Amino acid sequence: MDRANIIHDLLDWIETHLDQPLLLDNVAAKSGYSKWHLQRMFRSTTGHALGSYIRERRLSQAAQALRSTPRSILDIALQFHFDSQPSFSRAFKKQFGKTPAVYRRTPAQGMTEASPQSSAQQPNYHNESPNLHLLYNGKCTDGKCTQWMGQR
Repeated sequence: MDRANIIHDLLDWIETHLDQPLLLDNVAAKSGYSKWHLQRMFRSTTGHALGSYIRERRLSQAAQALRSTPRSILDIALQFHFDSQPSFSRAFKKQFGKTPAVYRRTPAQGMTEASPQSSAQQPNYHNESPNLHLLYNGKCTDGKCTQWMGQR
């Protein structure tokens, strides 16, 4: 199995486990590589750091939950494995430019929802932030996951 396929499978696995603890050691064990080698391989294939990718995906899922459910911000923060509401709020504001409470109250017009978009065969993983707009639609070729949409 080549590197791109390994990372593709790992991305699919991460996406289905975002609401579970994803310690780097556990992700590395899933991949069968050391955490150091996996991080180098992930960055060289996707162009993104593994830990940052997981955090950004969790925050995107949390943003979707903020807009689609009446659950408390604390409940959503804990669901996506943030230690506290303040740490969640800091990370959320850093990624989206506004606090979770403000984000929840802001109409979604003109913004692409931070949620996976369905596809007939392969998933699209979408991540929205002020500086980064990631869209991974499950395609890796020539050792690179090339379907990342670039910087805004």
